[in-house]
Amino acid sequence: MHKKKLTMDAELEQLQLDTFKYFLHETNLANGLVLDKTAKNWPCSIAATGLALASYPVGIKRGFISRKEAVARVLTTLRFFWNSPQGPEPDATGYKGFYYHFLDMKTGRRAWQCELSTVDSSFLIAGMLTASIYFDHQTADEVEIRTLADALYRRVDWQWAQNQAETITHGWKPESGFLPYRWEGYNEAMLLYTLGLGSPTFPLPANSYEAWVSTYKWENNFGYEYLYAGSLFIHHLSHIWIDFRKIQDPYMRDKGIDYFENSRRATYVQQQYAIQNPLKFVGYGECCWGITASDGPGPDTLKVEGIERIFYNYIARGVPYGPDDGTVAPWASITSLPFAPEIALPVLDHYIYKLKLKEGHVYGFKATFNQTHPEKNHHCGWVSPWYYGINIGPILLMTENYRSGLIWELMRHCPYIIKGLQRAGFKGGWLED
Repeated sequence: MHKKKLTMDAELEQLQLDTFKYFLHETNLANGLVLDKTAKNWPCSIAATGLALASYPVGIKRGFISRKEAVARVLTTLRFFWNSPQGPEPDATGYKGFYYHFLDMKTGRRAWQCELSTVDSSFLIAGMLTASIYFDHQTADEVEIRTLADALYRRVDWQWAQNQAETITHGWKPESGFLPYRWEGYNEAMLLYTLGLGSPTFPLPANSYEAWVSTYKWENNFGYEYLYAGSLFIHHLSHIWIDFRKIQDPYMRDKGIDYFENSRRATYVQQQYAIQNPLKFVGYGECCWGITASDGPGPDTLKVEGIERIFYNYIARGVPYGPDDGTVAPWASITSLPFAPEIALPVLDHYIYKLKLKEGHVYGFKATFNQTHPEKNHHCGWVSPWYYGINIGPILLMTENYRSGLIWELMRHCPYIIKGLQRAGFKGGWLED
């Protein structure tokens, strides 16, 4: 039966409900941990858990969950992280206030010998702080939410994570120490540096932010001058929490734009790349773009219509330099709504009504699809079998920022975000209102 087209507002409401159901059903109610991906025996992602914490205020606002139930979920999560084992032991939950990237869904202990992740811990902490601002009633439970979120943030030792250098390391392992990689070049670490600079207990020095910015690359692609990052998610994730409209650090003051405008330009670069489609993938165009770090149909090298194609599995796809194998992530284009609704809304329509990528999918859109890969598990081509919490959360939250600005408004009242931005040299806009 042909699906009746909803109004755009109704479509966005339905999409938010679908995505919120992921957090309703893929959370362990005993500890608040959220499943990283809907595969069998898969662990928790601490970033997805942070996104869930930020999503509960949206769920309350939209009538998807009662305040009472949301309070219970948030409190369970915060109590778990406060009481979970912190230490150098290889099976702890965290160390120095940071947490392991993946945790066992039941025990909450480190999974897969993964790293203590500085950036994923930042998304978790940002979710906690969102909850602490939103739940402002004087009930015992909401007071405890605020107290625990504050204590958890204060426990993070950002200075330790520098490992005696200016920039921040990606993480640490008990078996081998700090990872060799650092947060350098424009990336999703803007939130990490903001939180680190704003810390009242272990603050990053101002030169840490300056050292990060010194590694930026300003480029011109498809006629747009912008601060380059290839994967679209980089231009989104910190913006979930921070409203960068009309506030500028010294770097952006020199360029005459702000980070919000930068993300708008990066969105248009994505669309232009898809329109020009230099590698001639099936389906790319004005209403089909969104290339980012994501799941994929590979690894495979296959000859498709006489052309040898390399297909990847999970990899940081990017524009315009690649890698690109024809895989598109619906969540990345939809999360562009606040920056460029005039080109993102038609993409949403295309995915829903033309490609029918939501049909039969309980949480909205699966992670990715690829119309070039010869394996066809959907009428439009290959579609990822999985949902990922770190894809679901940004759809819900950035759609809400587009519709009402809720998360931005909440975080404009977070003293730690304000202090962090000011120490990074941001001025103007709401910071000075």
